[in-house]
Amino acid sequence: MKRTLVPRMEPYATSIFGEMSALAAETGAINLGQGFPDTDGPDEIKMVARAAILEGKGNQYPPVHGLPDLRTAIAEHQQRFYGLSVDPVTDVVVTTGASEAIQSALLALCDQGDEVIVFEPWFDIYAVGIALANATRVSVPLRQPDFRPDIDALRAAVTDRTRLILLNTPHNPTGVVFTPEELQAIADLAIERDLIVISDEAYEHLWYDGHPHVPIATLPGMAERTVTIGSAGKSFSFTGWKVGWASGPTDLIRAVRAVRQHLSYVSGGPFQYAIAHALRMPDSYYEGFRHGLQEQRDILTTGLRELGFTAVESEGTYFLTTDLGPLSEFPDALTAARELPHRAGVVAIPLQVFCDHPGVGERSLRWAYCKRPEVLHEALGRLAALA
Repeated sequence: MKRTLVPRMEPYATSIFGEMSALAAETGAINLGQGFPDTDGPDEIKMVARAAILEGKGNQYPPVHGLPDLRTAIAEHQQRFYGLSVDPVTDVVVTTGASEAIQSALLALCDQGDEVIVFEPWFDIYAVGIALANATRVSVPLRQPDFRPDIDALRAAVTDRTRLILLNTPHNPTGVVFTPEELQAIADLAIERDLIVISDEAYEHLWYDGHPHVPIATLPGMAERTVTIGSAGKSFSFTGWKVGWASGPTDLIRAVRAVRQHLSYVSGGPFQYAIAHALRMPDSYYEGFRHGLQEQRDILTTGLRELGFTAVESEGTYFLTTDLGPLSEFPDALTAARELPHRAGVVAIPLQVFCDHPGVGERSLRWAYCKRPEVLHEALGRLAALA
């Protein structure tokens, strides 16, 4: 046997999240690296899933593109929150988490020789999906120290081979929410150069301090060229259920459906009933969820700043970006992150592993604040040993 893993996938044989989570388990560290809540979402959503299982609803294969009622609920959600009209029959597909929606879209819409623009630092599955599609990743760095999009750099990155822009706002890992003006500039370029946009909006309901999320599909001329990705795991704190979706114009969703049905085929039948219910929950749920996470953000932000870290204001997601602070003795963020569990019993993620350009993210850490306040306080207490 000459080889096993194909060369283009060799860089993705391991994941920083797997490495850091294993390190947390090995050292007994508090895991502020991997982004999952340590409390479940509402009991009423659990009860719908439980009832579906007991009643035999969804225990066998659900419809290939998703439960009709869930697709209807997704369409209602897009109309309710954003005024977007999508046909649940032709313009929505349910996926095994937002990750499968993103990978399916990349595989469906990109081919060898195509270029995909991503903002850097990027979420790691973007790099994997582009490689799977045999396309070429073109990174546009977010400007430090506040990680704002550089529209001039974006324009310069577009070539005749550019197929699409992979957009993520609220942005993981930085916590930045793109402004309407920034989105309009991206939209203008997409229209001018006839580009598709895959818009990862997994954290759409997690925005703070007057930085509301604006889907790029709501801008003039963008609905017909945008695949919008959503995540039940992030919006309702059931990340293990892996229910996501893509919505958009019929031709683009048809392409996503064509690929996705050959990946997981279907998944999460009973959970689809539960998420259809969840999407119809009142505004008070969404507001309460957001405000609760904002309080957790403030605990971690204030505590890290008191310990000597410089924090970029987290406008959305459940992530906070800082410099190395009291870990500044280390040459880069990766070295610091690997040593942090041993020094202080806490795990964070180094941003440099999500970057292509030298210097971007090399001295930045990502912290997850989707944890109970007492856990955040305990982590801060441990980090005080660094001072």
